[in-house]
Amino acid sequence: MSAIREELAQASINRSIALIDYNVHNDIHKQYEFMKQTVLADNSLTKDEKTFAIKWMTRDYDRDKILHNSGTKRICENCKQECLATLYCEICVRNYLKSNFSNWTSGNDDIDNLIQKCQTETLLPNNIIEWIPYNNLQNIKYLTKGGFSDIYTADWIDGRSEEWDPEKQQLIRFGGQNVILKSLENVESANRSWFDEAISHLTISNKWSDIVQCFAPEVINGKEYTFKSDIYSIAMLMWEISSGQPPFINYEHDYNLAINIINGIRPKIVLGTPVEYKNLMEQCWDADPLKRPDTEALTIKIRDMNLFYQNMTDESLQLEIYSNLEFDKTNSSTSNINSRLFTSKIHQFENLPDPRNATEEELEAFHSKSYDFNIPGNIDDFNKSNSQKNIRTSKISSIFKDNKHNYKKETIQQIKGSNTNFNINDDKDDVYNNPNFHSEEQDEFEIPDDI
Repeated sequence: MSAIREELAQASINRSIALIDYNVHNDIHKQYEFMKQTVLADNSLTKDEKTFAIKWMTRDYDRDKILHNSGTKRICENCKQECLATLYCEICVRNYLKSNFSNWTSGNDDIDNLIQKCQTETLLPNNIIEWIPYNNLQNIKYLTKGGFSDIYTADWIDGRSEEWDPEKQQLIRFGGQNVILKSLENVESANRSWFDEAISHLTISNKWSDIVQCFAPEVINGKEYTFKSDIYSIAMLMWEISSGQPPFINYEHDYNLAINIINGIRPKIVLGTPVEYKNLMEQCWDADPLKRPDTEALTIKIRDMNLFYQNMTDESLQLEIYSNLEFDKTNSSTSNINSRLFTSKIHQFENLPDPRNATEEELEAFHSKSYDFNIPGNIDDFNKSNSQKNIRTSKISSIFKDNKHNYKKETIQQIKGSNTNFNINDDKDDVYNNPNFHSEEQDEFEIPDDI
């Protein structure tokens, strides 16, 4: 077997995902088949790399089939029961874990029951919740103090399970790996707050985070968590990607920040953010969940943006970037970020107002409070400050130009042959329904006979 270029294989998988037309491939089975054919048609990969990539995708496909209980079932050669996974049998994996219940204990029945419940619902052999005996850890070192306990690093001697061996009917472990430990004093009498926290981390349906600034305003206000709440969190991630730092990093994650978020305060758009990216981000963090895009529309919009910017000329791209630059009053350099440690906290907010969008004046007033004007002591410092701003501007331009050239090499063949004219305007229907954004050629892959 030739050496596997894993990064190249992963890039091919990512391309196959980006090219999915969710109007056509509207379920996990059609999406998997399209991705598989796209990878097989990728001439940049060797046969072994294609096999590696398809195995990677199949593992995720197996997980999704089990999670949604969807797909054609097969009879396992070992247990003779129906199963959905193809790389392993989920029934065999779960039975194996059940047979080992008597071989371990945390010393606390509630914790044992929680772990056992997770194991009986296992989806993947490489994603199993388990109790690690202390003697399976070494090189334990103190790292820092968290909100509720001390945090340590350690080496897990055996490492987590990696895959299922159908012949030996057992899990194969990864081998030694680094882990993060959270101390729990008096495990036999673990208090309810720790147990509730453990459940929130371990249950499969968990969607919560203890980071206030990523919560959707309706969730902070006590409403039900929905898929549209996830879209809000994606907007926060988009802002972090564009800024290079977490949102509201200079603010305490407390009641005041929660109130501000409910009242429509959002992070300040950083200079140089492309217009379409900015508009999508603002739509995703709208106070009204109904005005946020759904996951399908969001995926289509991101793909359309990618294609649009990859087909801009260097001059047009640079012009858009510089047209969005403005004087950086907030001095958002990471060197000015407070170095305080953000730890886990429990927040209980009551009697909060209904979420709304803030006005431009309110946003300006909020962000003006954190302005940090530093008047240099001499002209050399002033020139140095200006130089640093120019460097940041150049980096923005460079990132988009590099990404443009790299991505174009990978995707332009998918739209070759079409008379493409990319125009993004205010009419979303024109963008989503433009046939140039949904080339039929990308669906016409065939599995080569020699693979």
